[in-house]
Amino acid sequence: MAGFERKGEKQRPDPDALLALANKDARGKLTIFLGAAPGVGKTYAMLSRARSLKADGAEIVVGIVETHGRSETAALVDGLEVLPRRIVPYQGHDLEEFDIDAALARRPGIIIVDELAHTNAPESRHPKRYQDVEELIRAGIDVWTAMNIQHLEGLSDVVARISGVAVRETVPDSVLKLAEEVIVVDITPAELIQRLKDGKVYVPENARRAIDGFFKPATLTALRELALRRTADRVDDQMVDFLRQNVIEGPWATAERLLVCVGPNACSEKLVRAASRLADGLNAPWTAVHVGREDDELKPGDSARIDATLHLAERLGAETLRVMASDFATEILRIARRENVTQIVLGRSTSGWWSRIRGKSLSDAIMRQSADIGVHIIADQEAEPERAHWRWPKLDLSAAPALATLASVGCAVLIGRGLQMLVKLPNLSMLFMMAVLLCAINFGRWYAVGAAALSFFAYNFFFIEPIYTLTVAEPHELFALIVFLIVAVVAGGLAGRVRDEAETARRRSASTQALYEFSRKLSGAVKLDDVLWASASQLRTALKGDVALLLPEDGELQVRLAWPPDTTLNGTDMTAARWALEKAEPAGHGTGTLPNIAFQFRPLLTPRGAIGVCGFRQAVGAPALDAGQERELAALLDQTAIALDRALLTRESAKTAALEQSEKLSSALLSSLSHDLRTPLASIVGAVTSLRQLGAQMSAASRDDLLISIEEEAARLSRFVSNLLDMTRLEGGALNAKRDWVDVSDVIREAAERGRKTFPGRTIDVSLAPNLPLVRGDGALLRQVLFNLIDNANKYGGADTPTAIFARREGNDLVISVTDQGKGIPPADLERIFDKFYRRGKVDGRLAGTGLGLSISRGFIEAMGGTIKAESPALRKRGTRIVIRLPAADANVGERSPP
Repeated sequence: MAGFERKGEKQRPDPDALLALANKDARGKLTIFLGAAPGVGKTYAMLSRARSLKADGAEIVVGIVETHGRSETAALVDGLEVLPRRIVPYQGHDLEEFDIDAALARRPGIIIVDELAHTNAPESRHPKRYQDVEELIRAGIDVWTAMNIQHLEGLSDVVARISGVAVRETVPDSVLKLAEEVIVVDITPAELIQRLKDGKVYVPENARRAIDGFFKPATLTALRELALRRTADRVDDQMVDFLRQNVIEGPWATAERLLVCVGPNACSEKLVRAASRLADGLNAPWTAVHVGREDDELKPGDSARIDATLHLAERLGAETLRVMASDFATEILRIARRENVTQIVLGRSTSGWWSRIRGKSLSDAIMRQSADIGVHIIADQEAEPERAHWRWPKLDLSAAPALATLASVGCAVLIGRGLQMLVKLPNLSMLFMMAVLLCAINFGRWYAVGAAALSFFAYNFFFIEPIYTLTVAEPHELFALIVFLIVAVVAGGLAGRVRDEAETARRRSASTQALYEFSRKLSGAVKLDDVLWASASQLRTALKGDVALLLPEDGELQVRLAWPPDTTLNGTDMTAARWALEKAEPAGHGTGTLPNIAFQFRPLLTPRGAIGVCGFRQAVGAPALDAGQERELAALLDQTAIALDRALLTRESAKTAALEQSEKLSSALLSSLSHDLRTPLASIVGAVTSLRQLGAQMSAASRDDLLISIEEEAARLSRFVSNLLDMTRLEGGALNAKRDWVDVSDVIREAAERGRKTFPGRTIDVSLAPNLPLVRGDGALLRQVLFNLIDNANKYGGADTPTAIFARREGNDLVISVTDQGKGIPPADLERIFDKFYRRGKVDGRLAGTGLGLSISRGFIEAMGGTIKAESPALRKRGTRIVIRLPAADANVGERSPP
């Protein structure tokens, strides 16, 4: 039994039912007040219930209510919060419309939106009000609304037959299925007619016309039955969902599935509505399919009628499918068996007797072949049987194929006459057969038929006695001539058909090859910009219109590439693009959202969701995309989405790698801080503790030693913190180096003096060339760099060895070098020592410092327009020399000499 596990296993709720329940909890609830006809009191009942709930403390807001001048209805609005209406100028008039943006901003607990089937004013976000309601529900807002049964899309044709009035404004049946609660507002036909006469529905003049037209007792009774039946169906669906969610056993319907075949004829809309009603009655899913031929040339309007019929099927809850095939019946049955279809809905064949003789009647062919599938034939009394006729193709307007056909037959005549002069041949019909086949291969079947007809007369005129006449003297010659004509027509038709199929295969191959080349191009594109350029170029070629590719950046949708480059999107276009991205559905031109704009936007969908949007604008007056173009566009968008997703993932992977590297560096920093900051802190804490506890008992020299230790370790901490702050400034881009004139001699002497005070046991030799030029830079930063280099030399230069500082001019540069006499640096590490957190081991094997000094020094020097590098060995195959180069000032700026 569906929805349960049997045979001793623990019963479980139906997963699909639970998933539907979970989705409902995340959405707002829809309540529909359903009536059989205008005037039954839907709005009155809705407002009465709203006032009652408001008195109990519920938050209810009126989005829009149409009172139609009824005072008792208008009185119920008093006391309820009413949102201001949106004013839309249209053809010199101001139209008042529901303001969906104000409703979303207000976000009440319950909002009342009357007239569900209303058509919004042009330039609105949605063309229909039910789409506004769907957006409110998706936003989690409960909606109360009202509608009449005649506005339901699946019943509009039934209502038109019952009442004789065509229903212009309709609501898809799927909207009724979204309703959490359907409340039928019902009164008897006699009571409603009396309300009309009393002027409580329309003004007296309109009421009289309504009573004579729509509001007849029989019509109202039929509409009342439709409303009650459809509500009962909805209640039955809710009961089934409840049983499945709560593991209550019951009789379940068998798994039915319907397939309806639609075509370009006018009765297809009726078939779709009939299939919708049948599917609703069986509580079964259904599919609408259109089967066409590659070489079919549809009449003007047929393609649009097919599109409209399939869109109608989608609104009524069907899946839609387009396929190409040469044998319609076989293809339809193949689809039916693949989709596990149990019933097929067809229109009664309107083919004439000739089509039936040839077996071309679709309904007859399907009934003959569908042994295990039920077939419903829907009659259309308005349809007229098609008359047997030949389908003449649209020939090339140029005369080239026709002239070539005449020439081929003429050549056959000349060759035949020439052969007769050389040798007497009993039959030359094969020459004309060759001409027919050549025309079929080169120009198609219909030119082959023309060649066969010309050959028939030419063969008779030039080669059958009496020649030069169209008469035939011998009966057997007439028989042979007729057989020749039949064979020529059949052979030419077959050869032409082979040519047409080969041409179709060639077009398909070209399309497939183009997609393959596009796929190869995308597979080789790694960078995001390369993918965007390749995609825009291919889409532009396929659509022959303007193309824009949009991607979200920092939470906002941005145009990343447009072709041609001067293509711009206005505010309304961007609204539609954002809608396509957020809702993962098409928006803009030809869709249900902002259909009046020029661009149509399609989401670029991947398993991760919509990652971007493709917008395209066709040329003015260009027809809508046909089925082949839709398939090509879908394939291009799918490949574009995959390539963009790959490029974005690559970029995210690089960011992730950078974050991992940052994590490693942060771990190295914490490791360094845990050792290099803990040691001076321990020394300071120990010295302070000794001074507090034993200071009075210590000698003056001991106290001085402890104070010196505190001073040295505090200076060391200060350098660590200073390095960290400097690195933060460099990485954050907050470093603004000054561009003042700097006397390098003074800076070097100050840095050396600071080094001697900080490292009293270290000898620092300074050698400055005469006439050193000034440099443009920041004296404080240069001083910090030199001190960092002196500190680095003290760590790695070895004990009792001096540190040498030398400055000189080389060409247009001022060169400063700091040299130690330590064990040196391996050649492979000469560049690595400038990386953050890179540290060389000391002589005792420990790591010294934070590994930021040289990295900070490079950042400071480069900010001043200079360079810094390491050289090793420096002296006698030992030591390291750090060389700084800064642009020197011109000679006329002035030169300084050391004192």
